[in-house]
Amino acid sequence: MAVNDSNLQATIETDAGYGQLFAVLLRRRFWLLGVFCLVLPIAILNALNKPPVYESSMQLLVESNYQEKQEGKEVAQEFADSSVEIDYATQLNLMRSSNLVQQALDLLSPEYPDIKVDDFTEDLNVSQLEEGKDQETKIFEIVYTSDDPLKTQKALEAIQRVYQDYNLEQQKLRLSEGLAFINKQLPEARQNLVRAETALEQFRKNHNVIDPTEEAKAVSETLESIKSERQKIKADYQEAQASYNTRQQQLELSPQDALIASRLSQSSRYQALLDELQKTELALAEQRTTFTDEAPNVQQLLEQRQSQLTLLQGEVERVLGGTPIPSNISEEGLLREGQLVETDQKLAEELLTLQKQLLALQARDQSLAQTEQQLRGELARLPQLIADYNRLQPEVEIQSATLQRLLEAQQKLGIEIARGGFKWQVVEAPELGEQTGPNTKVDILLGVIVGLFLGGVAAFVREAVDDSVHTADDLKKQVAVPLLGIVPGLPLASASRRIINLPFGKPKFTAPSLKQTVYWLPFRESLDLIYKNIQLLHSGSDISSLVVTSALAGEGKSTLVMGLALSAARLHQKVLLIDANLRHPMLHIQLDLPNEEGLSTLLADETTVPSPVRISPAGSNIDILTAGPIPTDPVMLLSSPRMKELMAKFEQTYDLVLLDTSPILGKVDAIEAASCCSGVVMVGRIDMITQSELMEAMAMLGKFNVIGMIANDGRKAKDNSAAYVEQYNSSSLRVYKPPIDAHEFNHNGSSSIIKENLALNTRELGGDK
Repeated sequence: MAVNDSNLQATIETDAGYGQLFAVLLRRRFWLLGVFCLVLPIAILNALNKPPVYESSMQLLVESNYQEKQEGKEVAQEFADSSVEIDYATQLNLMRSSNLVQQALDLLSPEYPDIKVDDFTEDLNVSQLEEGKDQETKIFEIVYTSDDPLKTQKALEAIQRVYQDYNLEQQKLRLSEGLAFINKQLPEARQNLVRAETALEQFRKNHNVIDPTEEAKAVSETLESIKSERQKIKADYQEAQASYNTRQQQLELSPQDALIASRLSQSSRYQALLDELQKTELALAEQRTTFTDEAPNVQQLLEQRQSQLTLLQGEVERVLGGTPIPSNISEEGLLREGQLVETDQKLAEELLTLQKQLLALQARDQSLAQTEQQLRGELARLPQLIADYNRLQPEVEIQSATLQRLLEAQQKLGIEIARGGFKWQVVEAPELGEQTGPNTKVDILLGVIVGLFLGGVAAFVREAVDDSVHTADDLKKQVAVPLLGIVPGLPLASASRRIINLPFGKPKFTAPSLKQTVYWLPFRESLDLIYKNIQLLHSGSDISSLVVTSALAGEGKSTLVMGLALSAARLHQKVLLIDANLRHPMLHIQLDLPNEEGLSTLLADETTVPSPVRISPAGSNIDILTAGPIPTDPVMLLSSPRMKELMAKFEQTYDLVLLDTSPILGKVDAIEAASCCSGVVMVGRIDMITQSELMEAMAMLGKFNVIGMIANDGRKAKDNSAAYVEQYNSSSLRVYKPPIDAHEFNHNGSSSIIKENLALNTRELGGDK
């Protein structure tokens, strides 16, 4: 089944659940732990180096000056000095004021001269105690913190003294100022009662106003009317100005030039003189082409031209009358100014009309503006008149009532003064400060929390910038092909003995991945499952040849193609494994096989007889065709018709042909090999390939039959899985070449005549050509 490009670009969005979050943190644990280990020591050092903090407190019972419990007390409070009549909220702000703090610092200066107002205010906390929810008491708590326990006590003692002195000053101020205020108000009230009637009468005479409110209403209505008219004039002016600018641009003349041009164009004598002058100019130009200016005929024309200019100038002065001629208009300008066509003359007349209209609108607007200014001046004085009128009219009644209230207030305020006010009581006296900090455990705990938070942020930031595929589920979501299976990561095997013993091999060890491919049981079982999935997915179609490739190098495709070959062979399949990686062949190195001849020589020389090598891992036969010598142009060989013909013959001879190719990205080798096979199997190594690389590779294979995807290293194997390697270490692979004189290729597997059979295929290919 071909993979569509649209399907390749589709991704499935999933909710980021707790499992995914924990998976990200586990995957980026080194980032999390690194940031955590960096933040935690800093937090510990900061917690250990914090200076000690001591705290002392005291409580004062504050009776507010502003009390209204007695009947009629509000009258006395109204006429007393309002500057000392304060509530609890105002009292609290005054107690925090810098003025009182400075007085306390003056008392502390002999012992603590370096204390500043801002520092002291920051360490001082004044609050009102509450009893229950939203039920404030009359007790104020004052708390002071410092690094010296004795300093906290002395600071509060100084504050206590300042607050009590402040209370006494307030009492004294209230006693003196309150009574003086009442006594001062009484004679003034008597005089005001007489003055009120005279003032109201004089007000009406002076301003010639009966009711300022009604007059203000009339002026406001007139102003609104003027405002509307000015808005209309403004709109008309803008419209006329736009038309004026348009006509001026079309005519390309100033208004004065347009006036001159219009008058000259209407003068028939001026036009006749202008025509004669133009004829003289033409004749003069013709004579100058033949004669010089000293020639008699040229001189005659020049004199004639000058005479005509004089007549023309006189006609201009006659036509224009008192209209001044601009100094910048030359003789040529006079010629040009009087040559307006009918259209230009009409535009000039319209321009002059619009200019007059603009001047008229401007004059009208200025007149209305002056009127508006006068009315606004009149309106500006009316609020004061209205205020005075509203104050003077009830003045007689008010002054009479005021005098009576002042007499009552004088009596009640005298009683309150005689009572002597109140004193602030100390509920709790300041004591030696107690240590309240630092809390090392809490600081370290906060450091741990901050470290974990910053570590988590670093982990998620690192995850956000990482495009790699980290799980098999992520790999499955990125592609629109089935996930054939997951191959576990290989554990490290012991290098004490050889895994693959070949009779002609050199005494060296194979790569750990291929050693474990053959004998590591979890790996073999996963490859068996993958091969079975391939058979089940394509049970109704013939998949006789497969290209096993990957997007990048190092994703384990060579190891997996060997595992697939072994799984197919264990299911009694005739398997041919071809190393089609003509750029960097690896199978002959990993299996210690000769590579003097192989696929490259078979493609380059049609007479060459292929000589696959048979290996027998765990009693299963696998034929291997190595890559051969590295050619200069692998693409030319893989794209040749010879390659397709060989693959067709191999598919007839074997049940399954597997090709190990170069990576897809950056090379076209895998594409050419895939065009010769029945299907393609992609290999993706977890934590290595990125999403963009995977999508790019799948897009390149979009026109081929991509059977599925294999997730390599999808889950880490346990350490005890290495026991499987030791279990099969005693086994070996037998490699042999079959005899040449065999008679036929036995499909039942009783005998194998590989070389002769492939030679016959080669001769058939040559005969076809």
